[in-house]
Amino acid sequence: MIGTIYKCEICGEESQNPVRWLVIHCNSEQLTIHKWTKEAADEYGARHYCGEAHAQVYVSRWLEAACS
Repeated sequence: MIGTIYKCEICGEESQNPVRWLVIHCNSEQLTIHKWTKEAADEYGARHYCGEAHAQVYVSRWLEAACS
């Protein structure tokens, strides 16, 4: 059985077994960052990042948009 392949929103790296990846759930008013769990990653609207640096890129963009 083939597992789910996750893709980093920033660099496009793909993995079936993400290690040290992060998951972000957000809307226009709230952003939450989660350590990787399959449950968090599979939730509707979840965004996947291959590491802290790429998650930070998204957080910075989200904050900039919220302040504009």
